[in-house]
Amino acid sequence: MGGEKTRFAPLPALLSGETADVYFPRAMQILAAENLSPHVAMELFPARAGLLCGVEEVKALLARVLPPEGRVFGLEEGMQVDAKEVVLRIQAPYRTFGLYETAMLGILAHETGWATASRACVDAADGLPVLHFGARHVHPDVAARLEYAAMVGGCSGCATTAGAALAGVTASGTIPHALILCVGDTVRTMEAFDRLMPPDVKRIALVDTFKDEAEESLRVAKALGRRLWGVRLDTPSERGRVTAALVKEVRARLDQAGFDFVHIVVSGGITPERIRYFRAAAAPVDAFGIGSAISGAAPNDFTADIKEVDGVPVAKRGRIPGITPNPRLHLWDLSAYL
Repeated sequence: MGGEKTRFAPLPALLSGETADVYFPRAMQILAAENLSPHVAMELFPARAGLLCGVEEVKALLARVLPPEGRVFGLEEGMQVDAKEVVLRIQAPYRTFGLYETAMLGILAHETGWATASRACVDAADGLPVLHFGARHVHPDVAARLEYAAMVGGCSGCATTAGAALAGVTASGTIPHALILCVGDTVRTMEAFDRLMPPDVKRIALVDTFKDEAEESLRVAKALGRRLWGVRLDTPSERGRVTAALVKEVRARLDQAGFDFVHIVVSGGITPERIRYFRAAAAPVDAFGIGSAISGAAPNDFTADIKEVDGVPVAKRGRIPGITPNPRLHLWDLSAYL
């Protein structure tokens, strides 16, 4: 991968310690005053099994703060990990990186939770594309990280340019309901979109704003012809949301009118369970748009333990002193992040 130095660079507030639990900067102050700088081995592990994500950001952080003698052993982005499996071991003077425990745990916890939820949706879709539209459910400061994690989990696309840039793809999306309401007609909206947007952007019409979904799909298909890639069904819960029967009707009416090339995208409250419902009903869905099933995933809590101090095995009560063997760990090369 290229550009890791800038793509995953830690924010100034993180580097300064402003986002750390306050007892970490206080710990650094005390160690400095006491002239203590022990060389430690710290291990990080998750509470639950999941799809590891956040590794690239942790690499970029550690590359900035560790001295040349520091060594980091870890797993890679997107690897499946077990509960309590050591995914990262840092061997370095504690004062060089101890301030960043909060950040490392938070990065791994949230992004692993999101990536794991994404993989569950992708697995349920069984080969059909899954597009992530969940940035609206989180604070904008973390939206790009959410979308990146969704892509690590296997999503085929994401909606924000910032998230797409992190993932190395182009943002996906066409028209919102708001634009159709402002223009006043779905066909006129799509015609304007078709005139004004670059040709490489898929023409996907949102067809549940004003008219029956099947009727609106036919109107747009007749207007755009072969330029129409697909229609998106996003029927709200107030109208019974998208059902397998609705998808089948839209497909049948498009096919009967000669528009068998038009794809059908389904969105609105999609979860792994809903995906399995559509699959079991043999509904002819070509892609799914998913938001809160990924964005609302609980973090997978990570823990950091010091297991050696100056070569002596140690541990808090309840943990085993000394480094935990894990043959899957390998020495990280952080030079690309400098």
